[in-house]
Amino acid sequence: MQNSFRQAMAWLHTWYGLVLGYVLIVAFFFGALSVFDREIDRWAIPDTRFEPQVMPSYDGMLKDVYERLKPHPDDWAFTEMRVVGPMPDPDTLTLTSLYAYTTHRDPLLQIGGEFAIPNRLKDSADDHAHVHGWTTIDPRSGEMLPDDQLKIGSEWFYPMHYGLHLGWNNLGYWLVGLSAFTMLIALVTGIVMHRKIFKEFFTFRPWKRTQRSTLDLHNLTGVVGTPFHLFFAFTGLIIFASFIYFPAGSSLLKPLHDQGEVLESAETGLPLEPAGVPAPMASVDVMVSEAKRMWAERDMAGEVGLLTINHRNDINGYVSVYRAGSDRVALVGEGIHFKASTGDLLREDPPRSVVDEINEFLTGLHLQHFEHWLLRWLYVFGGLIGCVCIATGFIFFVEKRKRKHAEKGSQGARIVDALAVATCTGMVIAAVGMLVVNRLLPAGMEGRGDWEAASFWGFWLLAFAHAVFRSAPVARNLLNPAWREQCYAIAALGVAAVVLNWLTTGDHLIKTIFLETYWPVAGVDLSLLATSALSLFAARKLAAREYAQQPSNVSFEAGDVAHV
Repeated sequence: MQNSFRQAMAWLHTWYGLVLGYVLIVAFFFGALSVFDREIDRWAIPDTRFEPQVMPSYDGMLKDVYERLKPHPDDWAFTEMRVVGPMPDPDTLTLTSLYAYTTHRDPLLQIGGEFAIPNRLKDSADDHAHVHGWTTIDPRSGEMLPDDQLKIGSEWFYPMHYGLHLGWNNLGYWLVGLSAFTMLIALVTGIVMHRKIFKEFFTFRPWKRTQRSTLDLHNLTGVVGTPFHLFFAFTGLIIFASFIYFPAGSSLLKPLHDQGEVLESAETGLPLEPAGVPAPMASVDVMVSEAKRMWAERDMAGEVGLLTINHRNDINGYVSVYRAGSDRVALVGEGIHFKASTGDLLREDPPRSVVDEINEFLTGLHLQHFEHWLLRWLYVFGGLIGCVCIATGFIFFVEKRKRKHAEKGSQGARIVDALAVATCTGMVIAAVGMLVVNRLLPAGMEGRGDWEAASFWGFWLLAFAHAVFRSAPVARNLLNPAWREQCYAIAALGVAAVVLNWLTTGDHLIKTIFLETYWPVAGVDLSLLATSALSLFAARKLAAREYAQQPSNVSFEAGDVAHV
């Protein structure tokens, strides 16, 4: 019964991992890149290469900036489909609520808000009778950045981690969520399969033939990364559970959800709806200063991370000031709320319950908004360990079966190997190639961000086509040369990105490390060079293995091909 149970676990581990491993490795890789998404943004947009700034004055700067904010064209088009009748002129709409957000790693300020619309909504269950606007500004001057500049780290790599840029019916969220749930099963079944788990922690024999060494590396990275992978799969599911997987506010529970909001508003004293009575705004800067004073009194002095104003210019309006929690793991804001028209204190967020503290700690540990740089690098290491574990799982699957498939004339191993190449090295080519295109396109080019996004998919599609085209040797029980060739491509692209950054901005490594130390850009350059070096090393090793498989160089040992 034990053997049968372990065999069942092995079957689950193999096929669940194979089917959804392609999504998981993308989530892991772009999750690792997202740890330094703001730094990648600065590399990609040279105009933002300055030090992080604190929240600027609302009275002195942001008030005028919000007067220039307009509804975003994308949300305008979406809102037009939800309302009855034609929308009014965007310039006539009133900004009713707003926000400003910054982090300790971001020199830019993200702002946005909601504009009230008079149109009636087509769906009575739709309670968002407004259109959104958002932009990014330079907090030193209040200047709005061009809307077509793509922040590659935070607006492309990071969403790729959890949504795959598949927006239709939240398809990407569901695929990643299903894959995360599957990973939990794969981890548990992997633990059941490997009875000698402690021994496998110390076992790696790279000199053995490909199947053996690959399995060793798969087991080693699986054992080392198990706590990390369990935690991140679990917390990732928790983070999206309430508004994607089980959205109570838009389901049959919506009446209860709405009633809960009413009760919460009455309990906190923060009005849920505007009163419709105009009222002027008191000084927001005074409210911010008072919030900072209150934080300092509680021995938690800090800067503002998030500023919101609800029901702007209404008697029910209120200002919420949230502390930047970069000095702690838990994702907390220590919100303090003021009446917008008078500046009077309405509410100070009370101490959290044990359940809330656990939830905020787990969420903060996953989203890593803290300042601990060593821990951030451990996150990168954990994500890349996950990539290695999944990639070696693909390779082991192929190596174990391709001889039998070759004898039978089956194309199964060839298909799996081609998909593995396209996913593993293909996604790296897409990411690094996107950075190369970012440095090649003219700075003022119209629609520049769209071209960068298109280049990402174009590089990946080319990598997939190349992997399929070059995979024929797998059907003859040989290595796929696409692995080696794409490793060479990654090495070349990584060096090209660093050189192009130097030529187009003047920020070479000697300058960013020694002369005018600027680690965000230097770190990206060094990471690209490290990627190139590892890819070149892997390509040379693969070339040696391919050479050993040539008929004139094959030697036999106990009936098996001896690989170099």
